[in-house]
Amino acid sequence: MYRPAIVAVAYDRPQALKRLLSSIEAAKYPDDVRPVLVISIDKSDSDDVVCEAKSFEYTHGDKVILERPERMGLRRHVLSCGDLTKEYGSIIVLEDDLFVSPDFYNYACAVLDFSDDHEDIGSVSLYNHLFNVHTREAFYAIDDGYDNYYLQIASSWGQAYTKKQWELFKEWYEKNSDRDLAGPDVPLNISGWSDKSWLKYYIVYLIETGRYTIYPRTGMTTNFGDVGTHACKIDTDLQVPISASGSERGWCFSTVQQSQAVYDPFFELKDDILHDRICPGDSCLIVDLYGSKPVNELILLKKKAGKGHIHVLSSQRLPFKAVRSFGRQMRPVDANAVYGIEGNDLFLYDTGIASDPPAKKSAAIRFLYDYRGISAARMIRIIIYRIMEKLGIG
Repeated sequence: MYRPAIVAVAYDRPQALKRLLSSIEAAKYPDDVRPVLVISIDKSDSDDVVCEAKSFEYTHGDKVILERPERMGLRRHVLSCGDLTKEYGSIIVLEDDLFVSPDFYNYACAVLDFSDDHEDIGSVSLYNHLFNVHTREAFYAIDDGYDNYYLQIASSWGQAYTKKQWELFKEWYEKNSDRDLAGPDVPLNISGWSDKSWLKYYIVYLIETGRYTIYPRTGMTTNFGDVGTHACKIDTDLQVPISASGSERGWCFSTVQQSQAVYDPFFELKDDILHDRICPGDSCLIVDLYGSKPVNELILLKKKAGKGHIHVLSSQRLPFKAVRSFGRQMRPVDANAVYGIEGNDLFLYDTGIASDPPAKKSAAIRFLYDYRGISAARMIRIIIYRIMEKLGIG
């Protein structure tokens, strides 16, 4: 059974580290386990973070402080923390702007034990995404009765790895760390991240090896988005509800094969899950409900792979015959296709038949789908606030 070490990743944010460590201390742990807490501190010009780490009283096990002798930067720092799996067998990695649920450790133990037997699970997330990071629209995984879903996005807001999972990634990383990561299967939002990002390499590793990150349906971490090297202002966009029971419980996990909630790196439901519901049996399907995929490039890839009859389910207005159309009313957005809700927001195109694109609808309709209960007066106040924020007023 896995009993991971807890690794707190810190740099130049003493108050954020204090908040994270307080949540780790307040969490619940198995009676027979005393997990090691490693506080890894990147080199900075201030001793405040080191002082915070040294003064913190951790009562659940040993505390180890790693003071890095030189400035590593986020990418090298996180990669070095991942390598601690060699020493501890499994680890939980928490950056300093996070806050953990009382259940985070018990959950991590359970999901690491589960993932150990499944090669297609490449990493474990403790965070639950509630919006698509590429389009900044709402994201909810379809409820299929299990306590987890799968997403081909690695997590940096609370994650866990076994030694084997990390070593498989590092083996791939050593061969690919200097190459261009762009491609039609990789969202531009990811391949365009700076070279300071370690996360983009882990995501492309998942894509290229056909692996997924297993995610909880209720978050075990949340993100405060504190000001730091990669954030210029505090924002609450990444705050999500966290499990608050604080009691050990059982979880019911699905395999990738059992799950009806398996998502690609664009936050789109896996093609074959929707295919049998909406497409003829001899065709293949590209799912693009958020409208962020390079559809033409993906069609060419499918054709090169010998896929003859290609359908596309998309919110984009494309120059093909729309053989079915769906509304954008149910939540999550996938449910409109799953349950056959008619409308003119999402279109199933037969790419073998050219046609004029469907008429465009107002972008405001799509906006209001994500933001419930918003009024014109409230929208005006938001715009004024954003303008004042940019100008540094008030």
